[in-house]
Amino acid sequence: MAVVTRNVLVASLLLLSLLVLPLVEGDQVMAVRLSTPSSGTQSPITKTTTIDCGSACVARCQLSSRPRLCNRACGTCCFRCQCVPPGTSGNYDACPCYANMTTHGNRRKCP
Repeated sequence: MAVVTRNVLVASLLLLSLLVLPLVEGDQVMAVRLSTPSSGTQSPITKTTTIDCGSACVARCQLSSRPRLCNRACGTCCFRCQCVPPGTSGNYDACPCYANMTTHGNRRKCP
């Protein structure tokens, strides 16, 4: 009878830990979101937040000579990286994932 009670206790503790772990991880993600700088500077968006890739890419590609191609490439990069550098060109240091993505020919994929 003691073995059955001990097995039930172990199973209960395991189940409880599986239920509590996602809550603890959720609190850590929320702490990361809340700890972003509140100054007027623009900070890069990380994967813990969601971004409206459509509007971010429209803003990024507004001066492009080939806006459809730019929006398509930007949308792919934004979907994968969940960030788009500010401005219409450059500023790749704000989003390293976006900057490091390349095509098969080792050219920058993201506009």
